[in-house]
Amino acid sequence: MPTDIIHINQLSKKYKGVDVFAVKPLDFTIQKAEIFGLLGPNGAGKTTLISMLCGLLKPSSGAIEIGKLNYQKNKKEIQQITGVVPQEYALYPTLTAFENLMYFGAMYGLKKKDLKNKISQALKDLGLYEFKDKKVQTFSGGMKRRINLIAGILHEPKILFLDEPTVGVDVQSKNAIIQHLKDLNKQGTTIIYTSHHMAEAQYFCTRIAIIDSGEILIEGAPTDLINNTKNAIRLEDVYLSLTGENLRDRV
Repeated sequence: MPTDIIHINQLSKKYKGVDVFAVKPLDFTIQKAEIFGLLGPNGAGKTTLISMLCGLLKPSSGAIEIGKLNYQKNKKEIQQITGVVPQEYALYPTLTAFENLMYFGAMYGLKKKDLKNKISQALKDLGLYEFKDKKVQTFSGGMKRRINLIAGILHEPKILFLDEPTVGVDVQSKNAIIQHLKDLNKQGTTIIYTSHHMAEAQYFCTRIAIIDSGEILIEGAPTDLINNTKNAIRLEDVYLSLTGENLRDRV
């Protein structure tokens, strides 16, 4: 029987000086070991929602329970069981790949010998071991994305938050990242993922929520969403039917 690992109750966010809610009161759960995709147009509220779930942004109202813990009482414990891979590179360009990962691993309190072994194995798994002593500033975008991912999973989090983990990378790097994430998920890691890549989300996620104007419009398994939407043959069709085709460019 599925077990909830994240429970959200009437969670909302309204920024100071703004009349409308970035995220309107939401109720939903995320189950243990699922890959939950959060999709939406620019300005839909998904980044705000993910930032609250990660503990980076304080909600205006509501509650977040992660593994039966909450940020008010158990912030440090939650940080130990969660990993965050941001869209922006969280790396020091003048340090080598190995030095970057040693730094981030030490932040999680990992012991030096164990950490070195973890780093070496992760670099091998993602095809980067031969570049471990090269400065990150010399890496391609795909290589940086893979190092960025490793930095967020060294402490073996039970829950992993991913913001556009494959944006701007080549096909080979994208495939390596997705396959590694699938392997982590098979080992029990719960993944919360945001992306603008509809085909990738359709293939990767076990369940998807589409958000717009701070509200979740629909949620379910990708195949169910497609089958239950008139004339839809892919997830992108479902997405456009709900969010419209108007451009969402903002300055």
